[in-house]
Amino acid sequence: MEILLLIALMLATAKLLGYLFERLGQPVVLGQIFGGLIIGIFFETNPVIGQFANLGVLLLLFIAGLESELEEFKRVGKQSVVVAGMGVLVAFLLGFAVAYFFVPLHEAVLYGAMMTPTSVSITVKVLMELRRLNTREGTTILAAAVVDDVLGILVLTIAISMIRGGSVNYGSLAEVLISVSLLLFFFLFFGPELAERAFHYLSRIDLPEAETTFALVFLIVFAFLAEHLNLASILGAYLTGLALGQSTKKKSILDHMNVLGYSLFIPLFFVEIGMRIELDYILHAGLFAVLYTLAAIISKIIGCGIGARLSGFDWGSSINIGIGMIPRMGVELAMLAVAIESGLIGSDALTVAILMIFVTTVITPPFLKWRYSR
Repeated sequence: MEILLLIALMLATAKLLGYLFERLGQPVVLGQIFGGLIIGIFFETNPVIGQFANLGVLLLLFIAGLESELEEFKRVGKQSVVVAGMGVLVAFLLGFAVAYFFVPLHEAVLYGAMMTPTSVSITVKVLMELRRLNTREGTTILAAAVVDDVLGILVLTIAISMIRGGSVNYGSLAEVLISVSLLLFFFLFFGPELAERAFHYLSRIDLPEAETTFALVFLIVFAFLAEHLNLASILGAYLTGLALGQSTKKKSILDHMNVLGYSLFIPLFFVEIGMRIELDYILHAGLFAVLYTLAAIISKIIGCGIGARLSGFDWGSSINIGIGMIPRMGVELAMLAVAIESGLIGSDALTVAILMIFVTTVITPPFLKWRYSR
C-alpha cells in the first residue's frame, strides 16, 4: 500500500510541478525532474517503481517511433551517422583529455568511453512539447542517438578489451555490429509489412483494447530482444514504434499509447530520474567532476554540431542538433556499472557520472526551448 501511495504522490507532483514550470515558460519535463528531486529527499525509489519507470521510457521512445516517418528516417540515415560519429569522436577525445590529468591512463580511456552515448528521452519529450520532433532536425537527432548508443557500446567494448588483455576482442565487436545491423535491416525493410499483417489477424480478436495490448506486447518483446543482443532496450522500443507507425492502425495505437503513457508511466519515469539524483554527490563534486561535466556539454555541441554542418544543415540547425544530443543518462550508468564490476575503475567514478547526468539532463530542456523560441 505504501508503494501505491508513493506512486500517487509522484504522479500528482509530476502534473503539478509540470504545470508550474510550463506557466514559467520552462519545459514540463524539467518540472517533473525537480519534483522527483524534492520527493527523493524524503523517500527512496524501489524496484517496483523502477520497473514502472523503465516501462515509461520505453513507451516514450515507442511513441516517438509511432510519430516518426519511416521515409524521413531513411532519408537522414547518412546524416545521422556523420552527426553521431563526430559527436562520439569529440566526446571521447575531450573526456579522455580531461580525465588524463586526474586518473591513471586506463581509467582515462574508460572516462572517455563513458562520455560518448546520448540519452535521447529528455530531448524527445521537449521536441514533442515544441512540436519539432517530426522535422528534419528532430528525426536526425533520433536517428543519431540510435547510432550514438551503438558506437558508445563499441567504444566501451574496445576500451575494456584493450585494458584487460592488451588487445581488442574482435569477436565482441563483430557481435555488436552484426546484431545492430540485423535489427535495423529487419525493422526498416520488413517491419511495416509484418506489422500490417499482424494487426490484420489480431483485429479478429473481439475484445476491448486488444490492439493496444498487442502493441505493448510487441514493444516489450523487441525491447527485451535488443537488450539481449547487448544493445539499448530503447533502441528496440523506438524501432518497434517506427514499424507500427507505418501501419493503418497508427492513429488508434498512438491515441491509446498517449493516454496510457502520459497518464501514468512517462511521468513516473521523469520523477524517478529526479529521485535517483543524490544531492550529496553533487554538492561534494570536485574539480575533476566539474571539468568533466563541462567537457560533456561542449563535446556534443561541437562534435554533433560540426557533423550536422558537414551533413548540409545550416549553423543554426547544427547547433540545435548539438544541443539536442547533450543529455546523458541510462547507457552511461550501464557502462559505468560494467567498468566497476570489471574492477577497471573505482566506485568514486559514480560521483563524476551523477554530476554529469544531472547537469546535462537539467540544462538541455530550457536551452532547447530558448533556441527554438528564437
